[in-house]
Amino acid sequence: MSIRESDEENMTGYRTTFQAMFGEQIDGMPSVERVAIPLIQRDYAQGRLDTRTSTIRATFLDALHAALTGETSVGLDFIYGEVHNDGTFEPLDGQQRLTTLFLLHWYLAFRRGEVSAAQPWTNFSYATRPSARLFCERLVKHPPPSDLSTPPSAWITDQSWYLHLWQFDPTIRAMLVTIDAIASRFADESPDELWQRLSDAENPAIWFQLLPIDDMGAAEDLYIKMNSRGKPLTEFEAFKAFLGQLVDEAGGFEDFGHKIDGDWTDVLWPYRGENNIVDDEFMRYFDFLMEVCEWREGWSRVDDLVTPEKRAKALYGLGNPRHREHLSFMHGAFETWVAEPNLRDYFESLFKTTLDGDGVRVFGANATSDLFHACCDRYGDLRGSTRLFSLTDTLLLLAVLVHRQHQTPDVAARLRSLRNVNEASQFEMRVTNMPKFVNEVTTFIQTGDFDALATFNTNQVNEEKAKQDLRTLNPELIPSIARLEDHAVLRGTLACFDLSSSISHRASAFEAAFEPTRWPLVTGTLLACGAYQRGYQNSDRFQFGSPNTDSVWRLVLVDRGDRDVLAPAREALAAMLDLIADADTQDVEIALGEIARDFTKSRADQERFDWRYHLVRYPEMREGNTGIYYGADGELGYEMTMLRKKVQRSYYRDAYLYAIWSEAGRPSEVSDPWFYGYSTTARWMELARSRVGIRSVSGGLALRNGDSASDEGTLKALCEAAGAEPCEDGWLLRTPQRSHAGELVDTVDRVQVGAEILRDLITAGL
Repeated sequence: MSIRESDEENMTGYRTTFQAMFGEQIDGMPSVERVAIPLIQRDYAQGRLDTRTSTIRATFLDALHAALTGETSVGLDFIYGEVHNDGTFEPLDGQQRLTTLFLLHWYLAFRRGEVSAAQPWTNFSYATRPSARLFCERLVKHPPPSDLSTPPSAWITDQSWYLHLWQFDPTIRAMLVTIDAIASRFADESPDELWQRLSDAENPAIWFQLLPIDDMGAAEDLYIKMNSRGKPLTEFEAFKAFLGQLVDEAGGFEDFGHKIDGDWTDVLWPYRGENNIVDDEFMRYFDFLMEVCEWREGWSRVDDLVTPEKRAKALYGLGNPRHREHLSFMHGAFETWVAEPNLRDYFESLFKTTLDGDGVRVFGANATSDLFHACCDRYGDLRGSTRLFSLTDTLLLLAVLVHRQHQTPDVAARLRSLRNVNEASQFEMRVTNMPKFVNEVTTFIQTGDFDALATFNTNQVNEEKAKQDLRTLNPELIPSIARLEDHAVLRGTLACFDLSSSISHRASAFEAAFEPTRWPLVTGTLLACGAYQRGYQNSDRFQFGSPNTDSVWRLVLVDRGDRDVLAPAREALAAMLDLIADADTQDVEIALGEIARDFTKSRADQERFDWRYHLVRYPEMREGNTGIYYGADGELGYEMTMLRKKVQRSYYRDAYLYAIWSEAGRPSEVSDPWFYGYSTTARWMELARSRVGIRSVSGGLALRNGDSASDEGTLKALCEAAGAEPCEDGWLLRTPQRSHAGELVDTVDRVQVGAEILRDLITAGL
């Protein structure tokens, strides 16, 4: 196709080259006689010396060199601008590319000994910058000798016509840097051969799509949208030109330049930042698309220093057998949004961030229903080692794209199941697994086949199959199942529920009971309904719920969806929820309290004051944030630590001593009972003055002497009066006990006994 022909019947602008644009007359288009960079443009920035710009400049020149020395061409996308009545073209987008092309033409022309002001392409200047305008004129009027052996900048700055003050002009300094970079890159090539490729009108090596507009209206408003004024050179400008070349080489969609500067910019425009440009948003979305394609190839990028251009070439270049597949995915990933009138509304129809409303709930600190916006805003950004746009977000957005490109059915149900397996697969959710995840998600969204999700948590995949069967047989349960799945604690996993019709009334009871403000009550009420705690093999550690931390409840009620492991919790939860659902009162807090009180009363009537009774009866014994307890000899009993943090290398409470101190009114005469170290170490709660100590042991309450021998008699008299007997540590006040199910349990409430003893010690002056 001739560069003087319109690319498409309905396409605005036309394809041309730097040389051909001057004096070119296209039907319906104004003629361009000269190029003048307007005031609203930035300084020429492609010659800056910072690392980022140097990389962009080198990449751009590499692309130009490849086009001039090879058989392929490079397209530099759209260049927009206003054409005045005198034929002066003022670019609003494309200044950097035009300036570099002018300098490239000048370099090759002077090497051929043919620089002349009579050549139309030399009519290039910075109209409102006198120094830059004069510099361009002097370059044309006083070219170096064709056999110049020194860097051109050294020769130029040594000439009499070069003004000393120009060294302070950023545009001129940048031009000199670029001239030297061009000389270094093209010094070994034949200038005649390069010029022939550069000036070939029918098959140009370097071209762009020119959009000259003679009546633009509010030019500065359009300029802001075309992302230039006062902004530094962006990575996107260089990447866009490079990508356009790859698309052109691949013979892909011919309207790439028009799309990226037109429809696709319009898609991203509502998401622009305070800088009124969408360059960063484009790059983040391209980063997402390229990383998905890399994962499809089975690649896991480990070198963050790899440039976007190198990544694009590896994916979209002719050397990749799947380049057309990747280009098609990229094109579709942009084009699918063009006809969507409101992207925010569309994503809000699919996702939500709260329990109420339609759609699939997304979770996390940065949760948002508009995954496209989130991707453009923070894809690739890290907080420490954490991705701000998570891998689960990535898979959900990919699923939406697959659905839109393949028009898959049942998208709401498939997205819901995918969300569920995503959340249940956080252990598996690693970058090294993403190649498998990406391909499995693609297949699943297209087919709905759960067996495709082979790398995800197997328990959850099996649960999704079971829930699908349950919904098919009992469609009336669909709303209840969905609300449970969307609960912040469960996040899609219902392994703590029987998948039966009982799920309907239990769902509403669960939602009411597991309001965060009620967690302190639930820690006791759930234990009243069953010994739901998690034990660990060969460990003294036990896991209960937390009064304030949802991740702890997820561990107790979800924990990778292993229904066998969760059986005790499932039984206790079912009992509690059934009691709530059947309660006479509609006040859930009253119902929770009644369940707990009924349990402790029953235990007291049986004179069975075991560890469960005490934990349910005394909320102080359930205050630990983590819900982690350590028992003696791998058992829960009367020696129990309650952790505030996840490890014993921190301060924690002895559950019984803390309850005794609290029941006694937390007297100031007693040192606040915090402990540190392993749970096997004896823990003594001490009176502040005498340092007389008290601790809970399996047989009762032990007391020891303090620092003063004068206090020993007082303690002895008090212990003898209470019926305590001497022991290795001092005195042991045995609690009456009897055997139950093979273990000894107290027949009295030892917290009440301990509180009374503590008051007596204080009254005695100890």
